[in-house]
Amino acid sequence: MKIGVLALQGAVAEHIRMLEEAGATAVAVKKVEELDELDGLVIPGGESTTIGKLMNKYGFVEKLREFGQAKKPMFGTCAGAIVLATRINGQDDVHLGLMDMKVDRNSFGRQKDSFEVALPIAGVAADYPAVFIRAPHIMEVGAGSEVLSKFEDRIVAARQGHYLAASFHPELTEDIRLHQYFLTMVKEYYGEKASV
Repeated sequence: MKIGVLALQGAVAEHIRMLEEAGATAVAVKKVEELDELDGLVIPGGESTTIGKLMNKYGFVEKLREFGQAKKPMFGTCAGAIVLATRINGQDDVHLGLMDMKVDRNSFGRQKDSFEVALPIAGVAADYPAVFIRAPHIMEVGAGSEVLSKFEDRIVAARQGHYLAASFHPELTEDIRLHQYFLTMVKEYYGEKASV
């Protein structure tokens, strides 16, 4: 499997390392045409407004929407989850508007309020070491979505078909189980089509 990490901002190298440890070929995506070669895509954390501006500047928005609408799996972490969402609390505009959910930005406080907690994530782990840094949370998900994890009654991981979203930073741990889960999603959607 060839998985891309959108390389406009954020922890790109860390996601690539985790994906490779989980068994995929991983590449940094800096040009729109590189999306055509991928079986799946990770949109990393960073700053969602900045990522949105850079996606517009470099012509990624429509191509990323086509990527998602073609049922190619996409995984958004932290700011990446905000980029995927169809609704953002307190603002009218969205970035890609692909995953049916409403998100709240910076829900867990500022940088100095960062923390790590062992989370149960359905289908992944009973004790996943989730790192929260200026993290959003998912306020609500659509009818076709599955809530995978909650922390303090707030949704922090969800799946809708070929879309996966997490409020936290799985790439900042040594635990590859969530990346492995995403690769399983890619295999499910591609069957034998995935270039192994």
